[in-house]
Amino acid sequence: MSKPDPSKTDNSEPFDGFDDVAEGIDTPHSHEHISGTYKRGTGRRLAFTALILVLGLGGAYVYINGLKAKDETDLAAATEAKSKEPPIVQVITVTAAPATQPLRLPAETKGWYNSLIYGRVSGYLKAWYSDIGDRVKKNQVLALIDTPELDAQLEAAKEQLKASEAEVTVREADADFAKTTYERWKGSAKGVVSEQEREEKKAGSSVATAKVRAAQARVNLDKSNVDRLTYMTQFKQVAAPYDGVITERRIDIGDLVTAGSTSNTTPLFGISQSDRIRVFANVPQSAGEDLEVGTPAKIFPANNPSRAYEGKVTRTSESIDPSARTLRVEVDIANPHLKLLPGMYLQVEFASKSKSSVQIPASALVFQSGGPQVAVVLPDNTVHFKDVQIGRDNGNTVEIESGLSEGDRVALNINNQIEDGSKVIVKENNKIAAK
Repeated sequence: MSKPDPSKTDNSEPFDGFDDVAEGIDTPHSHEHISGTYKRGTGRRLAFTALILVLGLGGAYVYINGLKAKDETDLAAATEAKSKEPPIVQVITVTAAPATQPLRLPAETKGWYNSLIYGRVSGYLKAWYSDIGDRVKKNQVLALIDTPELDAQLEAAKEQLKASEAEVTVREADADFAKTTYERWKGSAKGVVSEQEREEKKAGSSVATAKVRAAQARVNLDKSNVDRLTYMTQFKQVAAPYDGVITERRIDIGDLVTAGSTSNTTPLFGISQSDRIRVFANVPQSAGEDLEVGTPAKIFPANNPSRAYEGKVTRTSESIDPSARTLRVEVDIANPHLKLLPGMYLQVEFASKSKSSVQIPASALVFQSGGPQVAVVLPDNTVHFKDVQIGRDNGNTVEIESGLSEGDRVALNINNQIEDGSKVIVKENNKIAAK
């Protein structure tokens, strides 16, 4: 066996497996399986690059987590510091209540007169002459009713009257005959006629006279019936009861008209007089005590709130509605141009006398189980809850009868987590005062 020729010995670098294969270098071990065009050292460079990338991503992850942890720590510290600070509250200074307080309430209008016109006689509508919106005068004919039954009753009553008058004539003749007969028997000598016959003739004369009176009474009764039916015939013409405006017409030609105003009958017309208008408002019990007859009032229509009508309280119900605890108040105002219509929604404002010496915003009240309270901010900016008694609730403001004095500082919209004695930061006039 011959020894290897040293001149043919391979002087290349030792085989490292990964690089030779990765770089495609011909080696005794890979030449038969792997061939390529990669440059020498490419595998090392790729491995190094991957290592750098992994280290960079790891460092970035650690850095970002560190920043996030720092932010969370800073936020927690700031939150804790903030929570330890006294809360900020907005305060107002209690002021004196004005001598009079405007009290504006919803109201409605009604005509001076409002009527539904029903038929007084039964029949069929023959014609109508006025429609909704028409201005009519008192006793103006609005419609005409055809009354065949009433007409027949009137004719029958007239004939009955004639018969009764004829009966009176007959009874008067019988009474005259009975009277003369009795006179003859009365003057006869004794023994000619018996006393019994004389008494019978006397009784017959009296009976005849009574029958005359009864017949005359029937005549008067029949005459009254004729007068009644004659009077009813005037209601064939449906007339306006006063000057006003027709607000409803519920009938048409040929409709059956039933006399009366029961729930089963239909009114023919609705009419309203509105040259003077009544304005009604329901005033809360707390304010109703101060509203007297003659109290000035202003009326503001909903469709034109800038237009105000002047009026005065004309009357009140003098009683409180137990279901709503309100007082019914009426204000009468002139309405010559009919600008205000019955049934309108509007607002009425009264100049109500103040019942208390001070007032505060409604947002300053705190309602507890023991009653209303306010959070008074003392000079050292600590909160003290005080019981108060409400004099009148005016909506946005509340009059206080007791518990507060002018110049006290009270907190608005106080947080329910603030307790009595808590320290606060005061915000007055949109500025935070020093603690």
